[in-house]
Amino acid sequence: MEFRGFRQCSQLHTLEMGFPLQRLFSTFPDSWPGVGLLLLRLGAGTALISFGVMDLSGPPGESVTMVRDLFAAAGGIFLLAGLWTPVAGALIAIDQLWIAFSVYALPRDGQWIHILLAVLTAAVAMLGPGAWSIDARRFGRQRFDIGPNRP
Repeated sequence: MEFRGFRQCSQLHTLEMGFPLQRLFSTFPDSWPGVGLLLLRLGAGTALISFGVMDLSGPPGESVTMVRDLFAAAGGIFLLAGLWTPVAGALIAIDQLWIAFSVYALPRDGQWIHILLAVLTAAVAMLGPGAWSIDARRFGRQRFDIGPNRP
């Protein structure tokens, strides 16, 4: 890329190769940032599973509400495991906003908890799953030590 006679060479080779999920996140942080992402995933995932299962175990309602509750519970499982985190987080955020502002929302549900869950899952989708996730095990960076060549 040239700008006024200056050529810029990209040093970010990780954006040009690898898995698509690897391209989304430059690292899968461990240590304290990784623990923070794990806690964020655990909190959002357990709340989603809890709301989904509670609403599914209630009296049978319309098929639309049953599908959205099943979707929330399944998304919570994906977030807990850290599997397809950006996709699951974005879809669940949209689902929770739909629940909060839907005509099918019951007054007992409360909009604010669903808005909070939408914000949490969107944050997880943007920040990534962290080092303690299935995504990090499948798509994370790995270190290869190349030793001296021996005949």
